[in-house]
Amino acid sequence: MFSFNIDEIDTQGLHKLLATEASDIKLIDVRMPTEVAQGVIPGAENIPLNTLPYRLGELPTDKTVVFYCRTGARSAQACAYVAAQGHENTFNLRGGIMAWVGGGLAVA
Repeated sequence: MFSFNIDEIDTQGLHKLLATEASDIKLIDVRMPTEVAQGVIPGAENIPLNTLPYRLGELPTDKTVVFYCRTGARSAQACAYVAAQGHENTFNLRGGIMAWVGGGLAVA
């Protein structure tokens, strides 16, 4: 679908970044609201993947943006899409929220 390389971050790497540089990270959950109701990574903003083209202007250009979904597939699509629009410093959370929870990390 897209020919861009996707930069990924694992759960432990993201956890460390959020603990030390929270003001420089924008965490975007691209799942649907019904999925988000089951739990989110603290501090994340919900922008469902299907609304991303309409909400692209809400993404900061001066911060690192990390996208996540349930398993990492939709968030990889989000990364590819925003890269195609010229955004840099975007990462996909490898394994999504399932890997986050599986690693024993907190959800809200």
